[in-house]
Amino acid sequence: MNKLKKALGLCWILLGPAAVVFLFIQAIEKTRLAEPGIAQTNTALQWGIILFIFIPISAGLVIFGYYAITGAYEKEEL
Repeated sequence: MNKLKKALGLCWILLGPAAVVFLFIQAIEKTRLAEPGIAQTNTALQWGIILFIFIPISAGLVIFGYYAITGAYEKEEL
């Protein structure tokens, strides 16, 4: 079970930054596809809010993965 936790910890560490990069790419693409003017401004604002909320969540995934790799969640047998 501890090997599984460590393997998943590596997945969380890789998933956090990958998700942020994916969201930035999507934000740029969707903002460029919006009609110029107010629609483009609204789209950029919406994606800015999404990124502002998701970046701390992504950082939490990386921290969670780090703790899983270092063994912080291992149970001690009594």
